[in-house]
Amino acid sequence: MKGLSKKKRVSTWLALGITVVSCFALSGEVQASVERTKVDEFANVLDVSASPTERTNGVYDTNYFNNFSDLGAWHGYYLPEKSNKELLGGFAGPLIIAEEYPVNLAASLNKLTVKNKKTGETYDLSQSNRMDLSYYPGRLEQTYELDDLTIHLALIFVSNRTALIQTTLENTGEEPLSLEASWTGAVFDKIQEGTETLDIGTRLTAKDNDIQVNFGEVRETWNYFATKDTKYTIHHADKVSTKIDNRNYTATAEPIELKPKQTYNTYTTESYTFTKEEEAKEQQQAPEYTKNAARYFKENKQRWQGYLDKTFDQKKTAEFPEYQNALVKSIETINTNWRSAAGAFKHDGIVPSMSYKWFIGMWAWDSWKADVATADFNPELAKNNMRALFDYQIQKDDTVRPQDAGAIIDAVFYNQDSARGGEGGNWNERNSKPPLAAWAVWHIYQETKDKEFLKEMYPKLVAYHNWWYTNRDHNKNGIAEYGSMVSDAHWQKDDKDQIIKDKNGQPKVDDDAVIEAAAWESGMDNATRFDKEGVGKGDVGVKVFENKNKGKVVGYSINQESVDLNAYLYAEKGYLASIAEELGKKEDYKNYQKEAKKLKKYIQENMFDEKTGFFYDLQINEDGSKTKLLVNRGKGTEGWLPLWAKVATKEQAA
Repeated sequence: MKGLSKKKRVSTWLALGITVVSCFALSGEVQASVERTKVDEFANVLDVSASPTERTNGVYDTNYFNNFSDLGAWHGYYLPEKSNKELLGGFAGPLIIAEEYPVNLAASLNKLTVKNKKTGETYDLSQSNRMDLSYYPGRLEQTYELDDLTIHLALIFVSNRTALIQTTLENTGEEPLSLEASWTGAVFDKIQEGTETLDIGTRLTAKDNDIQVNFGEVRETWNYFATKDTKYTIHHADKVSTKIDNRNYTATAEPIELKPKQTYNTYTTESYTFTKEEEAKEQQQAPEYTKNAARYFKENKQRWQGYLDKTFDQKKTAEFPEYQNALVKSIETINTNWRSAAGAFKHDGIVPSMSYKWFIGMWAWDSWKADVATADFNPELAKNNMRALFDYQIQKDDTVRPQDAGAIIDAVFYNQDSARGGEGGNWNERNSKPPLAAWAVWHIYQETKDKEFLKEMYPKLVAYHNWWYTNRDHNKNGIAEYGSMVSDAHWQKDDKDQIIKDKNGQPKVDDDAVIEAAAWESGMDNATRFDKEGVGKGDVGVKVFENKNKGKVVGYSINQESVDLNAYLYAEKGYLASIAEELGKKEDYKNYQKEAKKLKKYIQENMFDEKTGFFYDLQINEDGSKTKLLVNRGKGTEGWLPLWAKVATKEQAA
């Protein structure tokens, strides 16, 4: 199987990217009929304006607002809402990720105030003759044009822990200006979740030209994590005098004298760090960031222009300019969801959403899909995202689940779970995810021609592919089922949460828990095909089978051979064959071709219903001697996957 050619990139992005950003609001005027190619032509494609409060999330655990982040940083910013006078002059927020949970740290933590020393009046930014608040690809900007003064603010990320802010004051009047510039902020010391309020123990300190938010030791598994080493540091390039009053501070610069048409520039950095080592590194770098700010802003623009250039296909965008906004939205969203190595994350990767409470982790198949999109404009990030999941591929000598050697676990987070010596609740090893890894690796290779990357990933992909047939093929007929790992979460428990055991002293399996994990493994958590009771006459419902290898239980399968899973595995055999061919592994190539041919025939002949013209899961009994095509459970999106995998005949596809 071959990867997509460049001329098909636009359609690929529309398939992979729009779904990623469909929940985001679109602001700004959409110029659907004019082709655009420069970053400055895409202002406010996503709306990141906000008035953040201590309550970050709404009813559905989704942030009330979208934010901007970049370079894998663990914090982000909003633009101030124009209607909120109190926020003008600063970038709203920041939003920080408390290891696993996005929370607002402030409404505005570094807001500029300018006072005319001659008149004694403070400039009211809400009364600007012209106000522009814009989110361009890769940066936030604010411009306030007053009668005799123009204020311009710009924010970019310069590392995976630090943002750089440029503040420009220009005397646009006819008379000299004597100005006093100060920055103010107030840090939240609590967060609100539902009806609960959690004290997070933040406090402010100041030293020299730095203001620092110090965090308390809070380990709330389902809401918030921080340690005493966690810091948020604001560094001023120029001398400031800082006063702290409880949760509030004011940092005042030395007097600024501006002749007509004269401009004053100053810079600040804002760093969010988890460890003393990270803090020391960013503190050391801060003067370099501000000293060479012009270079960093130039490089930022070049980097983002490169993203657009690599993604836009000139012929297609000229023909369909309305696609450009969707493409830019996709790139912005993926970059905001980019997280760098931290905690248990050993490599950079992409989380599903920075705007949803529970999505600051990396799930296997979410990552594979994101990698296919990201490879078009940032292939190194795509490679590292692959590695981030394979860093935790189960090995034969694993101390927790050696029977799952080769498996890729469902989700990794900043904190591992208790079985791994951590304290996280979101880390999940109950199941895997659909096998799309080889597809993603092949696409990355098509973009980069990096054969060393293929060599690195191939044995890992083979081990993962083989695991499906060792641990998820109950009757060993070469057709896999969704299921679950052996896990404490899959044992029956009494009212005191103690494991219930059988007469032989073995834990009793909780079928409901296994079925839940199997549904998670499919990526279609709430699909009706996993309803335990089944549908209609002759449907025995969803049952759980033990899977054994050499007499030992290695996992569980549900009693249906899922059409989507086997379509994925068919496609994976094709991609593994392509990789094997590139690496000169002729026998592997032949074997995967042979296996793919056999699997294709099985799917075509056993999982398609002629009457309804659709593909369905196939129900099986313990030994596979009896089967039932689950037409009765209705058509589901799983039935489309044989088309994507090119396993359907032309007649079936029609």
